[in-house]
Amino acid sequence: MREAMFWEKLDGNRVRCRLCPVNCIIDEGQRGSCRVRKNIGGKLYTLNYGKVSSMAMDPVEKKPLFHFWPGSCAFSIGTVGCNMHCKHCQNWEISQADESLPYIRDVSPPEVVELAKRYGCESIAYTYNDPVIWYEFVLDTAKIARREGLNNILVTNGYINEEPFRELAKHIDAMNIDIKAFDDVFYMKIAGVPSGEPSKRIAEIAKNELGIHVELTYLISPTLNDREEEIRAFARWVVEHLGDDTPVHFSRFFPHYKLASLPPTPLETIEMAYRIAKEEGLKFVYIGNVPGHTGEHTYCPSCSKPLIVRWGFKITEYHVKDGKCKYCGEPIPIVGTYLKKQYSWMW
Repeated sequence: MREAMFWEKLDGNRVRCRLCPVNCIIDEGQRGSCRVRKNIGGKLYTLNYGKVSSMAMDPVEKKPLFHFWPGSCAFSIGTVGCNMHCKHCQNWEISQADESLPYIRDVSPPEVVELAKRYGCESIAYTYNDPVIWYEFVLDTAKIARREGLNNILVTNGYINEEPFRELAKHIDAMNIDIKAFDDVFYMKIAGVPSGEPSKRIAEIAKNELGIHVELTYLISPTLNDREEEIRAFARWVVEHLGDDTPVHFSRFFPHYKLASLPPTPLETIEMAYRIAKEEGLKFVYIGNVPGHTGEHTYCPSCSKPLIVRWGFKITEYHVKDGKCKYCGEPIPIVGTYLKKQYSWMW
């Protein structure tokens, strides 16, 4: 436990958290919506600093990041809590928990960096639950990682206020931002927050102003955010506000948590989203959670040949040379070079 960043004191020993757009007003002795920031004696404290619930060596493609150091290893860590309460969360056991979770382990920022280096990882990914509410620990770890030559990756809903994001972003190299839907009704009913606009704004700042590598994930949930006009509006926003070279991952929903009664997303719906995004001008569109689908591959936007062939998170062919298509010379926006790695799971 340590004093949190980005909060203000209010009358009656209350505090207002300024970390994310929820902007919780918290009475003394109470916690914010994320469950891991608490008002103690009129001060806001973070309760999950150094509390690690999950730790593994992952291919960077699992984040998913397809255009950032392909084939490399991301040392992935997560904690507990989240500032959203998605009814379909696949990691709800940790995202909707607090620091009392019985199998949590205490790890310091230097220990995380040392583990990443020991196991030959090129980056640290803050993932599994949302790293926004682990802000202080992520910031401290990312600073050390950067000094030690490691990349820092955020896998996030992007639901963070601009001031804290800009401070953290100084140490972040890549982000996968989860755009839940392109309709605020979904955010209110399914994610438990008023709007998705803050996440879109953070994506724009990250890519256009700060030069962070950004990829987007859109999980298509049957009957909830799978309307053709909604997906088309999302694709148009990406092209107009982030650029047609922004990688977009349409991911297939499987029943989880409070939406266990919904069926998996029909394959034809995923393929419809893929087609619409291409029609709207996106050059790099991917299909996720459908191993073996041709939508996992990277194609040259000029000659249409497959440049990176994948099976799930594994690269089986790679035809990008010096940042260009090997066949026609078209520039391909990929950060870093292909690193073929072997992985083993660890706690």
